[in-house]
Amino acid sequence: MIKINVYYIAKHSKDLSDKLCEEFSALCLGFGVKLDFVNLFSKTIKEHQRQEAQMAQRSYTKEFQKIGKEQYRIALAPSAQMLDSIGFAELLRNRGRIAFFIGGAYGLEPSFMERCDQQISFSALTFSHKVAKVVLSEQIYRAFCLLNNHPYHK
Repeated sequence: MIKINVYYIAKHSKDLSDKLCEEFSALCLGFGVKLDFVNLFSKTIKEHQRQEAQMAQRSYTKEFQKIGKEQYRIALAPSAQMLDSIGFAELLRNRGRIAFFIGGAYGLEPSFMERCDQQISFSALTFSHKVAKVVLSEQIYRAFCLLNNHPYHK
């Protein structure tokens, strides 16, 4: 079983994006992929976001650093390398444990991104965490369809 965790920072709220992510997560199970979403928003992050961007980013990094380094770590950032769907699928090929990181309102600290194994971008645009989660979950499903010659990609 391949284990993929998507860690993100967002105020807690259930919405349509969660339902879409759950749908893609269920589809991934058919390929032996367990896809989970973990919100690391905390009271400290909430307080730091009210003060300044650097303080908020540091608080995100502090939460993300709690995640074990035994996973292949991928940070999402608008300024990072862009991949097409085939390149993204290749990035996931033959990996047993993967962690994706979606920053909070102020993005990710550059020093945190440098400590990740890879940084990628889905667009030069900045997306809300809700949109980023949905796009990421769909692309993860698409990647495993490609890797398993499933017709979804066509």
